[in-house]
Amino acid sequence: MAVLARPVRLGMGPGGVGWIFVLPFVVMFAVFYLGPLLVGIGMSFTDMRSTDVADPLAVDVVGVENYLRLMNDETMRRAAVNTVIFVATALPLTIALGLGSAVLLNSGIARLPAAFFRLGYYLPTITSIIGIAVAWKFLLEPEAGLVNRLLGMAGIDGPNWLQNESTALPSIIVMTAWRSFGFDMVVLLAALQGIPRELYEAAEVDGAGRWQRFRAVTLPALRPVLLFCTVYTSVGFMQFMEEVLVMTRGGPLNSTISASLAIFNQFGVGNYGYAGAAASVLFTVIVALAVLQLRAGRRT
Repeated sequence: MAVLARPVRLGMGPGGVGWIFVLPFVVMFAVFYLGPLLVGIGMSFTDMRSTDVADPLAVDVVGVENYLRLMNDETMRRAAVNTVIFVATALPLTIALGLGSAVLLNSGIARLPAAFFRLGYYLPTITSIIGIAVAWKFLLEPEAGLVNRLLGMAGIDGPNWLQNESTALPSIIVMTAWRSFGFDMVVLLAALQGIPRELYEAAEVDGAGRWQRFRAVTLPALRPVLLFCTVYTSVGFMQFMEEVLVMTRGGPLNSTISASLAIFNQFGVGNYGYAGAAASVLFTVIVALAVLQLRAGRRT
């Protein structure tokens, strides 16, 4: 008579099994995110430089000296202002473009063209930012660039977009919004397609016009998704660097330098303690901004 094998019990409940599945992520997060974050915060209270890497225990603790130095650093202040301007301008522009294109694609375009436009709008999001920045740099060339050539055909003398203090940062903002709105468009389009048609029909029966239906039905239904897009996009924009590094390297006269690029430059010259302080401040600001956005979104 065959004896049935008894199932092996590991002595753990559903919670223990769940921890087995999440353990790889926890380990990766601790090693590549939490660990470097804690090291960077600790490093910000020291005078560590690149020459101290071989003997990190020999560095001196300077307390909050690096943070006080940040407040008197003209380059860091300019980078902070540029980052605020960038986020305050590029964020609403990106959300507006994503929402507008999602509404248009959801308004009755045939299935095949809609799929074509979805792919076209989303493609820049998954394309290398370095490649996009290089392409836009060529487009904005003062002599041979396509933008100035088109302006010249209209009798307009185009500026040197990336070497003019008044046009360099706006040019990067426009490029970033063009590249980024495809992600918001895809997310918002999925949310739009999930809104029950009965709500629009009831509003139409009550005499609501297209704009009134958009304000009374569409926007309230999209509020959680808009909040997600706002938080996700703003966190990414607070860390913008590659665009500036490729297109202007922070110039002209630091008119496009960002907080991340300024921190990167400090790491590049070996000021690890000072760079760690700046990175800690940027991290704190990003977390605070995300928390404020989430609280504001829940109250509305």
